[in-house]
Amino acid sequence: MKPAWASKRAARRRLLGAVAAVVLAASVAAAQTPAPRTPAAQTPSVQTRTYRAPRTADGQPDLQGFWTNSTYTPLERPDGVTKPFYTPAEAEAAIKLAVQRESAQTEPGTTADVHYDFSQFGLDRSQSLYVRSLRTSLIVDPADGKIPPLTDQGKRRTAQRGEEQKKLGGRWDSAESNQLDDRCLIMAGPGPPMMDAGYNSNYHIVQSPGVVMILTEMIHDVRIIALDPSTRSGSPPASSTGDGRMLVDPKIRQWMGVSRGRWDGDTLVVETTNFNAKNPFRGSDENLKVIERFTRVSDDTIEYRFTIDDPTMWTRPWSAESAMKKTVGPIFEHACHEGNFGLYNTLVGARLEEKNAAEDALKKGAK
Repeated sequence: MKPAWASKRAARRRLLGAVAAVVLAASVAAAQTPAPRTPAAQTPSVQTRTYRAPRTADGQPDLQGFWTNSTYTPLERPDGVTKPFYTPAEAEAAIKLAVQRESAQTEPGTTADVHYDFSQFGLDRSQSLYVRSLRTSLIVDPADGKIPPLTDQGKRRTAQRGEEQKKLGGRWDSAESNQLDDRCLIMAGPGPPMMDAGYNSNYHIVQSPGVVMILTEMIHDVRIIALDPSTRSGSPPASSTGDGRMLVDPKIRQWMGVSRGRWDGDTLVVETTNFNAKNPFRGSDENLKVIERFTRVSDDTIEYRFTIDDPTMWTRPWSAESAMKKTVGPIFEHACHEGNFGLYNTLVGARLEEKNAAEDALKKGAK
């Protein structure tokens, strides 16, 4: 099954291939540079001491442009890995293995083979710009690189969700039992937190006085982040809480929460609350709070750090750090139209499989 949009994207990927290759070559060279005495010296945060980000017309650090957070670095540290940083050679080996897994072909004629070919249509991360890092995980706190344990209430909530899913039946039994991305409702890219979506992990950031807009390519969701006027030069004071953050009505609950931003020096700090728990991040609920920090540390890099705090689900807050690399625009609409037709076709296919299985069972019983 090869949707039309995939061919369009393939043409775009080929057009941008030369640019991506140049950037990747530079990244590889940087990654293979002999390591300094401490791995931490290789992280982008060190650059913030000497780099000054360009300014917008109203004097704010300029984060605008097209960016990608595509990466092979996993959120959690793999089992058996006991250190926060790989050597350059180890990092290259880990990426090579991940590329092999991603580009592996399914067996023709099988159910697993009914999908569009990522490699053929240029959707593999290795065929476009992606963020390289020596980190063994995006999670930097806790130090073990793992998501903290669930609370007792979190365990009960997780079990309850499992039971609710069972009541809906199998994944292909009904429209409701299909996952959210099956139905093209929402996907991982927009967050918050903003995570690598597997492909199409691209963003367009636009700033205006008082507002930051982040357009996500993966299913074209848009985040509108209102900025606290008290942190913008020349602006009147806002109705806010004691620490300067704008008030959010607790009755407002949204799929991606409600985001409010403020400037802390050259860092954009975005706090998101008021989730509706219909799109849980890693099992979180409506009590989730996400704090993101965007800091431009070079012309082509934004350091992105987020902290997850949901006392209902986890025994402690946890934080992760990655980077966003400048890429080439524009961003094309990822309309996910195949979901409009695919849902019906998926259910029809599931019913046909059930019918065939029942007929086979009758034949066996008749023998």
